[in-house]
Amino acid sequence: MGSDTLHLVKPLTLTAILLISTLAPAQTTPPDTIFVHGNILTGTHLRPDDPSATPAKVTAVAIANGKILAAGADADLLKLKGPKTKVIDLNGSFAMPGFNDAHTHIGQAGRQKLSVNLVGTHSLTEMQQRIRVYVTTAKPGEWIQGGGWDHTLWPDGKLPSRTDLDQVTAGHPAIFRRVDGHMAVANSAALAAANITSATPDPTGAKIDRDASGNPTGILRETAANALVFDKIPPPTLEQRRQALTVAFADILANGVTSVQDNSEWDDFLALEELEHTNKLPVRVAEWMDFNRPIEALKQRRASHPSDDLLLHLTQLKGYMDGSLGSRTAAMDERYSDDSDNSGLPRYEQDKLNQMAAERAMAGFQLGFHAIGDRANNMALNAFGVADQVANLPPSPAEHGPDTHVVTKLEGGVPPPGALRFRVEHAQVVLPSDFERFEKEGVIASMQPSHLLTDMKWATDRLGPERVKYAYSWKTFLDHNVTLVFGTDYPVELINPFRGLYSAITRQNETGTQTFQPQEKISLNEAIYAYTQASAFGEFREKVKGRLEPGYLADLVVLDRDITTASPQELLHAKVLRTVVNGTTVYTSTTTKPPKTGVKK
Repeated sequence: MGSDTLHLVKPLTLTAILLISTLAPAQTTPPDTIFVHGNILTGTHLRPDDPSATPAKVTAVAIANGKILAAGADADLLKLKGPKTKVIDLNGSFAMPGFNDAHTHIGQAGRQKLSVNLVGTHSLTEMQQRIRVYVTTAKPGEWIQGGGWDHTLWPDGKLPSRTDLDQVTAGHPAIFRRVDGHMAVANSAALAAANITSATPDPTGAKIDRDASGNPTGILRETAANALVFDKIPPPTLEQRRQALTVAFADILANGVTSVQDNSEWDDFLALEELEHTNKLPVRVAEWMDFNRPIEALKQRRASHPSDDLLLHLTQLKGYMDGSLGSRTAAMDERYSDDSDNSGLPRYEQDKLNQMAAERAMAGFQLGFHAIGDRANNMALNAFGVADQVANLPPSPAEHGPDTHVVTKLEGGVPPPGALRFRVEHAQVVLPSDFERFEKEGVIASMQPSHLLTDMKWATDRLGPERVKYAYSWKTFLDHNVTLVFGTDYPVELINPFRGLYSAITRQNETGTQTFQPQEKISLNEAIYAYTQASAFGEFREKVKGRLEPGYLADLVVLDRDITTASPQELLHAKVLRTVVNGTTVYTSTTTKPPKTGVKK
């Protein structure tokens, strides 16, 4: 995985784990909680140097002050019990470190659930019906919004149009994002509000679809085109943002996710801060910032929140190299196999991108670039190479102890010793020669295995038989010692991590009737590692979360089955019984409402 820190750590025996916890001077207070009679995966040996080693399991963990105090046998840990210690019997249930979803959009996810949720619609008619029902309760003149539609699921595969929306929106201006977030469809009233006509030029890096007469069809591809309409919509209030985030949290916790690495709007981050200050933030959030903002503004935002806050912190700068395969806007080195006039929409000129990346690296910012197509991934790697040279950094995943050169070279000494850990978000299609560049540059591959469950129906059509061999290449990345981290791109895919685990180990659709490039399957241990410890590494938190060992944060999930022994199909049906963050139970399977309180700092 790119760093000895990640998988060559000498495992602790259970006796050693217990001994460390009981001898530490700061841990003389009895535990707050002890979980007993469990089947608990600690994370030790999860990705060992010896492939034949078995991941460590214990029957009990003790928690004090939000951290793991000890892990071991029931009898040993019960000796630590004090008069106020709460003992919870797991009754043999399987538990493991909480999942760390390395790529989410929680603000958008919550707002989508509160508006017209089009996820799972299987036809234009079904999409129209959901919109029609929502419109009946809308106030006069209200904008109608929502998202989640995917025309590739529909029998005819045709894109919706403004006239399709006009039939069910009763004159309200309306716009709905495609599931990938890189395309939207607007009705006639929304296009008029944005003054989009046949004479409107395509924005840079974006496209306005037009009919044979040159009139807009309603389809807007990529951010610059979508923004023409979205900029006309009144932004959500702070209260609306809080409400949306709370709805998203309920979904996140019910799926056993205890940490998210998130790309939402800055005002959503301000709402997250307010939730934290009122002890109503139940999930750990690593928030990203906009790569395109001026450096001074980014520095101000970085300085506005403590970097050592373990509940909420700011991490990488997110930039978009291209769009998506589903929208055919991913930037490809050659044209699409099913669209011979199109090779996608790159968003930057390489020289400008290199300059911006170098400037931000010199200011100590981690960079994370959305790149789907092989050309986009190549552009990202080019920029990272320049940034490393200019900032004179070692390869990103290396962590080799104090390095005063890096700390003093970078403004303010912001990154921890070693590197900035540059990331490519998605890395879906990669030129064969670029896998070695990922390894050489030490770039993290932040991928979403559940994307394949959706995309395999049409990915070969888009890419052709040769190029598709280098798509969704999890094993090839691991074989090149690239750090692989997993997430879902929620709400593009469900936040459910078990779908991702299933996809990673089978490369099959959920019915098991189609297999996609099976040579890229990875082991379950590798997939769990990518969803926990490697994800923590991606946000500079691998020393405090991702394991259930002394000193690590007490973030864990209890499941209805042992996923380490379950069949692939059983993985898809795994259910969360309990989610614990910072030692506090924030979700149980009988909970029907979002948690009323969060995690105290």
